[in-house]
Amino acid sequence: MSQSADNPLTFSCGATMSNRFMLAPMTNCQSHVDGTLSDDEYNWLTMRAKGGFGLTMTCASHVQAVGKGFPGQLGIFSDIHIEGHKRLAAGIKAQGSLAVVQLHHAGMRSPEDIIEGQCVSASNIEKYKTRGLSLAEVQQLKVDFITAAIRAQKSGYDGVEVHGAHGYILTQFLSSDINSRTDDYGGCLENRARLLFEITNGIRQACGPKFLLGVRLSPERFGMQLQEVKTICQRFIDEGQIDFLDVSLWDCFKMPEEEAYQDQTLLEHFTSLDYKNIKLTVAGKINSGNDVQKILDAKVDFVSIGRSGILHHDFPKQVIANPNFEPTPTPVTKDYLHNEGLSDKFVTYMKRWPDFVAE
Repeated sequence: MSQSADNPLTFSCGATMSNRFMLAPMTNCQSHVDGTLSDDEYNWLTMRAKGGFGLTMTCASHVQAVGKGFPGQLGIFSDIHIEGHKRLAAGIKAQGSLAVVQLHHAGMRSPEDIIEGQCVSASNIEKYKTRGLSLAEVQQLKVDFITAAIRAQKSGYDGVEVHGAHGYILTQFLSSDINSRTDDYGGCLENRARLLFEITNGIRQACGPKFLLGVRLSPERFGMQLQEVKTICQRFIDEGQIDFLDVSLWDCFKMPEEEAYQDQTLLEHFTSLDYKNIKLTVAGKINSGNDVQKILDAKVDFVSIGRSGILHHDFPKQVIANPNFEPTPTPVTKDYLHNEGLSDKFVTYMKRWPDFVAE
C-alpha cells in the first residue's frame, strides 16, 4: 500500500515526523563568518518548519574550522556555536517539526581563501593542493564528528545527519579514485568505509538510542560506484545503528550512469533493498505534488525537498491540500525569494542555478 504524504512516520529511535516531507540540507551562505547563527538563517529555517516540513534539516554544518566549504556556513565545531543552535533547534521544534543538523566537513572541497590555508583529504592530491590526513588526524576527525553530534544533542536537536555524500571528506575516504591510503582507512571498501562507520557508531554510543541518526550518501560522481554505495547501505541496514539513509540521486527519475547497471532506474537500485527498521529518503528533482506521490509509491518512506522548498516555504501544506500542486515557474524575482524567507546572500547564491533568479 502506498503512503500518503500527510501520514506520520516514526523512526526506530522513537522520533516521529508529522508527515513525509523533509527540508533538504541546502547551502545558503547566510550565517556569520565565525559560523555562529544569523537571524537570516534562523528565519529561513523556522519559516520552513512553519510551512509544514515534518523534518527541517540545517545546511551542512562543519565539524572542524578547516572543513568549511562555503562562506557564511553554519558551524558546529566549537561551543561558541551552541547558543545559536539552541535558538534554532527550539524555533524549529516550536512549529512541530523535527530539528536535525547535518554534520559536514568539505575536505579537499574547502576553498583555500575561506579556510586561509591548505585543505585536507584522505590522501595527498596535487591537483587540488590537498594534504592527506595523518592517522592521528583521522582519529581527531572522528572525534570531532562525534563531539559535534554531542553539541547538537546539548543544543536540543532531535538528531543529526552525517554527510557522506557529494564529494566531501567522507566521500573522499569512500572513493577508490581519491583515497590512496595504505593504512586501515584505505584499500578495500571495508577500510575506505571504516571512518564513516566509526563516526556513526560513535555518535550512537555517545548520544544514546533515542537520538535520531541519519547518513547521507550519493551513488554517483566523485568516483563513487553504484554497487559499493549499495553495499554500504546494506551494511547500515544489517547493523541497525542508524535510523535513516538519505540517498542523494541528483535526479530520482534517471537511469544509472554506469552501463552495467542500466537494467533498472537509479531509484529502483535503492528501493530494491530490504531496509528492515531503517527508513529511506531520497533527493533529486522531486519538484511537484505528483513527483512526491511517485516517490512515496516507489516504497520510499519520506521525500527530501530542495528546490521547491526554496520556492515555497509551505510546499508540504500546498501538496497535502492539492496533490497535483505545481511549484511556481522559474525564473522568479528577488522580491519573490525575499518574501519566501531568503536573505540577499542566499538570493545571490541562488544565481548560480541556471534560470532560477530573474535579472
